[in-house]
Amino acid sequence: MTATPIPAQEDGGATILEIGQQPDAWREVAATIDDHAVAFLRDVTSRPDLRVILTGAGSSAFAGTIAAPALRRHLSRHDRHARVEAIPTTSIVASPLDHLEPHTPTLLISFGRSGNSPESLATTALADELVDDIWHLILTCDRDGELGRAHTGRVNSLVVYMPARTNDTGFAMTSSLTSMLLSCLLMLGDTDRRDVEALAQAAQYVIDRHADIRSLAQAKKQRFVYLGSGPLVGLARESALKLLELTAGEVVTYFDSPLGFRHGPKSVLDADTLAVVYLSTDPHTRRYDLDMVAEIRGQLGTESVVVLSTEPVPDDLGPAVVLPGLVGLDDSTVAVVYLVFAQYLALFTSLEYGKTPDNPFPAGEVSRVVRGVTIYPMER
Repeated sequence: MTATPIPAQEDGGATILEIGQQPDAWREVAATIDDHAVAFLRDVTSRPDLRVILTGAGSSAFAGTIAAPALRRHLSRHDRHARVEAIPTTSIVASPLDHLEPHTPTLLISFGRSGNSPESLATTALADELVDDIWHLILTCDRDGELGRAHTGRVNSLVVYMPARTNDTGFAMTSSLTSMLLSCLLMLGDTDRRDVEALAQAAQYVIDRHADIRSLAQAKKQRFVYLGSGPLVGLARESALKLLELTAGEVVTYFDSPLGFRHGPKSVLDADTLAVVYLSTDPHTRRYDLDMVAEIRGQLGTESVVVLSTEPVPDDLGPAVVLPGLVGLDDSTVAVVYLVFAQYLALFTSLEYGKTPDNPFPAGEVSRVVRGVTIYPMER
C-alpha cells in the first residue's frame, strides 16, 4: 500500500492529514478494546471507595478534564462513593502529597501520545511508591514509548495502544488526543461502540467543510476566545492551547466557561477577537451558553462569534455550525468531534500567520516531547 505523500508545510503538512484521518482512526479505536481490557477494568472499578485520577501533561491533561464528568456519572451508579478527578502530571510531580492519598484505592489513568514525557513516568512511579493499592490504565500511541513498556506485563497495569497512525508526527496532538479520549470514554464512560459511527460521520461533516473554517482563519484575528461549560471547559482549554502552539504564540488565546467569562475575563474582547462557543447538550446548561452567545454577538457582531452545536439554535441568535447525528450524546462524547473543528481552526490560522505547522518552533524553543525537566526524588 502506497503511503500518502505529506503535503508541503504551506498546505498543512502532516498535521492536515492527521486531522483528516480521525473518523477512520476512531473506528479502529473501537475495535482495540478487547475482553482482557474489559475484565481488568470491571475488576478494578468494582472495588468499593475507589478513587480514579485522570492525568497527563498539556493536551493529555485536558483529555482527562473532558472525560472526568462522564466517568464520574457512570461509576457513581455502581458506587456512590466513587471519586473521579482530573489532575495533571505536572501538579502531581511537583506536589505529590497534595494529590496522592496513600490509603485510598486508586486507579490512575495516564494519557500520553509518546509516553516519553518525564512527568508521565514520574507520576506512575510516585503512585507506586506512595499509594498502597494502585492500578494503572495507560493510554498511549507509541509502542516504543517508555510509559507503555514500563507497564507492560504488570498485574496491576493495563496498557492500551491506539492505532499506529495516531502517533502524530506533527507538533500538535490531534488524532492522538481524540483517540485516547474516545478510548477512555468507551471503556469507562457511557459512550457505546455504536456511538462511534455517529461521531465518525459528524467529524467527516466537519472535514468536508474545512474550507469554511479556513475562511474564518483568513480574517487573521489577533485574539481568540473559547468558551464551554462542564466538560467543555476542558475542550475550550485544549482549543486555546492548540491555537497558541501552532501559531508559535503569535496570537492571544483565552478559555473559560460562559458564566465565568463575565467575571472579568470578558475584558479581553475587542474588535480583533474571534469567539468560539461550544454549546452544551444539557438543556439546563445550554440556556446559559445561549445567553452568552447573544451577549457577545451583541458586542462584537454575529460574524465574530462562531457557535458549535448538536442541534439548531433559536433563529434570533444567528447562525451556528450544527453537527449532525449527535443528539442524545453527552458533552464529553461530542467534545471528540468539536475538537476536529478546533484543530482545523488552529492549523489554518497557523498558515495565515506563515508558520510551519508540523514544527512551529524551528529553533526548538518548544519541543514536541518536553525536554529539560529534572525529576527530583521524593523526600519524606
